[in-house]
Amino acid sequence: MTTRTITSLANPTVKAVRALHMRKARQESGLFLVEGLKAVAEAVDLGRAPRILLHGAAAAGHPLLRRAAAVAGETLEVSEAILGKISRRENPQTVLGVFEQSFTDLDGLDPGAARCWVALEAVRDPGNLGTIVRTADASGCGAVILIGECCDPYSVEAVRATMGSIFAVPIVRAGLDEFLAWRAGWPGSVVGTLLKAETDFRAAPYRDPTLIVMGNEQAGLSTTLAAACDVAVKIPMRGRADSLNLAVATGVMIYAATG
Repeated sequence: MTTRTITSLANPTVKAVRALHMRKARQESGLFLVEGLKAVAEAVDLGRAPRILLHGAAAAGHPLLRRAAAVAGETLEVSEAILGKISRRENPQTVLGVFEQSFTDLDGLDPGAARCWVALEAVRDPGNLGTIVRTADASGCGAVILIGECCDPYSVEAVRATMGSIFAVPIVRAGLDEFLAWRAGWPGSVVGTLLKAETDFRAAPYRDPTLIVMGNEQAGLSTTLAAACDVAVKIPMRGRADSLNLAVATGVMIYAATG
């Protein structure tokens, strides 16, 4: 694959890649930005080819970069200034990739494929979402299901937090009614967290496959989704803090269900 060299910030491709920081540009193009050679290489290992591959001179010749360039739609060697402008970081990664977004339908999931699955209602923080996707990958979860108005899993901030796991975990988007209809056929247990719950999360009757349902960072689970759970549990707070960060709480629940 031929590599073009670009040094101008006014280049149309560079401008289009920079625009992927904006949700509107991601929605219109169906593309997203990935930072770092490791994440790009993991995508290639999983059969995902970059639409555009950008790299600095320092990365030229790296064997992982050559593998990615062999399947990339377009490969560009760019200046450090361009890498910095695209990533909006003072010390940017030397490799950036542009990939197609991928979503899975609820009907395409096989509950028997994994012991644990995660559903998130109206999650707002991209760092939380990305960290949950990474944890789901590390623990072997089947998918992360986004219910209702959630933040974009393909935002630069969320993708950064996944550390490459965005390519390994199926991401599903569903409306509340659609999710509830699908949940009615779930063959295992459905466990949600509620502050007012009486059951300790360690004592819950987890039955494989377990679907963990977590609520919004501020409001928690809605009444409707809480009612759809087989059991509501609480994670006890022993210190002064009255709650856990959503990503931490979700990780605790995942490992409680699979441990």
